[in-house]
Amino acid sequence: MTTYSRILGIIFGSMMLLLALLITLETLIRKFFSLSLGGVDELGGYAIAIAAPLAFCVAMVEQSHIRINLLHMRLPAATQAVLNALAALSLGLLAAFLLYFTVQTVLDTQLYRSIAQTPWATPLIYPQSVWLVAMTAFSVGAALLSVKALLLLLKRDWKTLNRQFGPSSATDELEAELADLRQREGGKL
Repeated sequence: MTTYSRILGIIFGSMMLLLALLITLETLIRKFFSLSLGGVDELGGYAIAIAAPLAFCVAMVEQSHIRINLLHMRLPAATQAVLNALAALSLGLLAAFLLYFTVQTVLDTQLYRSIAQTPWATPLIYPQSVWLVAMTAFSVGAALLSVKALLLLLKRDWKTLNRQFGPSSATDELEAELADLRQREGGKL
């Protein structure tokens, strides 16, 4: 899953970098030449819609989303494991719902041959199809992690479930930051 996350992260980062460059170019052209490329805001909307599910997947796999674990860390290991499994399963259900919504939107767009109400009059089936692919990537990742969490729960493997799906402790985060610092400094620490 780490490779999967890394690939989606690279795609996400590339899209956002290209969008930033395009917005910068648009701003400079407007400032110095009083012209506009036209449609940069439209492309920005498409980029954000496509990039969001990719970012969701990266956050899910890397467990970089915010979790408040003030009470969680004080609970027994079995209770923590059940809560971690429920969190993974609920995220999987949310991803399935979002995928369903996305599919319905794309089908409606195709049925009505919808176009963007912009100067480009883009047929919406094209950006929405890419959005569907991105949402599918998120949903597949969420489904795989949900199944893994469910299997660990059924096996009653609390330790593995908590290690793979539980929030990081302050000590874990500190160790990760120090390891990252050592890597950046060439192992001097």
